[in-house]
Amino acid sequence: MAGLLWTPELRHNLGRWLQEDLGRGDLSALAVGDAHGHGLWLAKQPGRFCGGTLAVELFQLLNPAVQVQVLVRDGEAVAPGDELLLLHGPAAALLAGERVALNLAMRLSGVATTTANLVQQLEGSGIRLVDTRKTTPGLRLLEKYAVRCGGGHNHRMGLDDGVMLKENHLAWCGGLAAAVQRVRSEAPWPVPIIVEAETDAEAQAAVEAGVEGVLLDEFTPEAVKVLAPALRHQARQRGKPVVLEVSGVRPEQLQDYGDCHIDLISTSAPMTRSPWLDLTMRFTAR
Repeated sequence: MAGLLWTPELRHNLGRWLQEDLGRGDLSALAVGDAHGHGLWLAKQPGRFCGGTLAVELFQLLNPAVQVQVLVRDGEAVAPGDELLLLHGPAAALLAGERVALNLAMRLSGVATTTANLVQQLEGSGIRLVDTRKTTPGLRLLEKYAVRCGGGHNHRMGLDDGVMLKENHLAWCGGLAAAVQRVRSEAPWPVPIIVEAETDAEAQAAVEAGVEGVLLDEFTPEAVKVLAPALRHQARQRGKPVVLEVSGVRPEQLQDYGDCHIDLISTSAPMTRSPWLDLTMRFTAR
């Protein structure tokens, strides 16, 4: 499981999210004054935890005097009552950062938990579960990190790290061959090209054009079982392998594609269908 890539933008966003909640200052902190204390994060539901590394950075950004001990690493399974993080420092800082840190961790833990449940359905098939660009604006880097914490894999991070030609691209540029040729001549090398196919003929034309990947959109398992071996054979004849991907699959159908000779199943379900995982922080004498 790859770690979280810390960028200046991510640290800037943490500051913005803290500022959104703090405004001109935490008025409730007046009640605790200069007191110091311990805070303990606890899981209230079973799932996959994600957000500890964010909490460390967030509380350090808020007040460097806060110490955070990570008890459960991102990506690990948790059960109700499990201790996740132990914090120590100025009580005002622990209270001020509590909501933002927990909000992020609960959202990301929900994504990781849903991903883990989907990945489990594909266990033993050799098929990778990958995400999509259907992410919450501003949270893409973190939500895709949560997918990895759940055992999934990332598809494109954005429009700038891969080409996916869909029906509108093909309609507006004069067809598949013309679109692929234009991208090959103008895009940075070696950018991968993926074509979204809605018919057998489109998939075969994409392989003939020499693209790196073909996405079979809303194909039934029965159709994929017939088409995928034919596309593999066609690719071998051309001397260039192709990655075969299926999308438009309902979560409860994943196992139906287990023996369809494909490489990837892409789904937005970890982002669009995941509830938050319930976590809490309690003050403790430790």
